[in-house]
Amino acid sequence: MILNVRQGKRMKIEKYALGSLGTNCYLVENEETKELVIIDPAICPDYMISYVKRIGYEPKAILLTHGHYDHMCAVHELKEHYHIPVYAAKAEEHLLMDSVENLSGSWQGMPYTVKADYSLEDREIVELAGFSIQMLLTPGHTAGSCCYWLEEEGICLS
Repeated sequence: MILNVRQGKRMKIEKYALGSLGTNCYLVENEETKELVIIDPAICPDYMISYVKRIGYEPKAILLTHGHYDHMCAVHELKEHYHIPVYAAKAEEHLLMDSVENLSGSWQGMPYTVKADYSLEDREIVELAGFSIQMLLTPGHTAGSCCYWLEEEGICLS
């Protein structure tokens, strides 16, 4: 279910609440290039694939704000379907790879781990879908929790 849409000159952000916990998932869409970035794909890959097919945009990457299972359990399906890389904070590597600590074994009932293709350092900038995206380490919820700052657009996704 779409909860919120924010639209700018060339950017559209759609926020979804997905899965049994209502995990926030974002699609950051570039309306000029028709590309998008998926942030925290939760646990509903079929829903995302169906929506992306309907709008006709090309996914370029998956970004994770942290490694709890409810933010990442669609990663494998989306990565395989779109052949796109996964980005996360380097400080979150352990949690992503530990099914006990990421809670997938106990809450999801099925151990789930993710190895990011790119482990970002604090303040590292990547160019994705026509956007310059800076990873800001914001530890607290987990050791490697992070936000993604799109300075040009004035948007911070957490």
